[in-house]
Amino acid sequence: MKLVFAATLVGGTAAVHPDRLAQVEFINASPKVTWKAAVNSRFAHAAPGESKSSNGVKAGQKQSLEDAIKKGTVKMQKPLLRGALPESFDAAEQWSDCGDMINDIRDQSNCGCCWAFAGAEAASDRMCIATKAAIKLPLSAQDVCFCGSDDGCNGGFIQEPWLQIAEEGAVIGGQYQTSADTCSDFSLPHCHHHGPQGDDPYPAEGEPGCPSASSPQCPTKCDAGKSGEHSSFTDDKYSFRGEIIAADGEEGIMQAIYTGGPVETAFTVYSDFEDYAGGIYQHVTGEEAGGHAVKIVGWGVENGVKYWKVANSWNPYWGESGFFRIVKGSNHCGIEDKIAASSPDATWGKVSDLGPYVPVCQDLGILDCSIAGLLGCDDVAPLCLETCGCCVDSPPAFCTAPDTTVV
Repeated sequence: MKLVFAATLVGGTAAVHPDRLAQVEFINASPKVTWKAAVNSRFAHAAPGESKSSNGVKAGQKQSLEDAIKKGTVKMQKPLLRGALPESFDAAEQWSDCGDMINDIRDQSNCGCCWAFAGAEAASDRMCIATKAAIKLPLSAQDVCFCGSDDGCNGGFIQEPWLQIAEEGAVIGGQYQTSADTCSDFSLPHCHHHGPQGDDPYPAEGEPGCPSASSPQCPTKCDAGKSGEHSSFTDDKYSFRGEIIAADGEEGIMQAIYTGGPVETAFTVYSDFEDYAGGIYQHVTGEEAGGHAVKIVGWGVENGVKYWKVANSWNPYWGESGFFRIVKGSNHCGIEDKIAASSPDATWGKVSDLGPYVPVCQDLGILDCSIAGLLGCDDVAPLCLETCGCCVDSPPAFCTAPDTTVV
């Protein structure tokens, strides 16, 4: 039988698991800690680590993105800038016409589709920025999550939203039961997530009103009752034409944001993150609780500590009005491993205006493309599709490998 203590919470009084209480007290008493910890009602009853089911980035994320780069479906960002980047930067301030879009905090409910939310959010921002706010619309997390992966609430990788949006497009969609002119809104309810309850009016994950969710079917039509400009699912698809890029390291990620807007990343959540209540997060104590995808919107310095400013998808009552800050420049919790985004020069618009998606000509990785010229195109090109003119609009016939179609 587990023992519990009574503790006063932000938002009420509840029984607190002794290990949880001890963790919060340990963090707040730690020397030089740069953030505040507090007990929240969602996790008060449980030992640290209860958030595992909410963290939806699959194991193997880093290798999966590396494989996509090797195949050519994702490209490493090219160096674009010379000179120092600013000490602080906020995408919402830099592109103020898109500021309310960038600052919009969504709610992934009790579903592990953070990977889709972060992607749909960052893509909406970059679409707005690229079009100079001519297209200022929220791309549907419902569409991206449940059409972009077979696993949906059970997790995904951070490049998957961008591939889905590039290949199929995404319709416009807002928060749960929004009244806005949208096509496919998120179908799962708002929930109170990790962190103190505060003014959050939503039920905690696992409580009545916020049950553990299984993935709905991929939507094929707009929500019932929708009318207006975004009421036709087929006609409401938005996409981009350009590369999907990755960047890593402090400078690389800063450049990606500075040149094109917010980006998607993943990081390792430790159980102490469940207690985050504000400040610049740094892992203090606790075991791994899984991988989580989020949107980086900027960076800054406070009291000599560099930080990333990050939008979460746990509703605007969580953390710092839906955001959190985390130590920058040391790849803390793996947050600087690699990001995903559309290229800053990508062209955004309706799929019907952009024309059909043309897949990237991919290197099959069977042999070294650099030696293709020595061996002869006819023999080598079917195995190494980036050689001998295979990646052109009308490639030679020998570019088609067995059981492989090159377009």
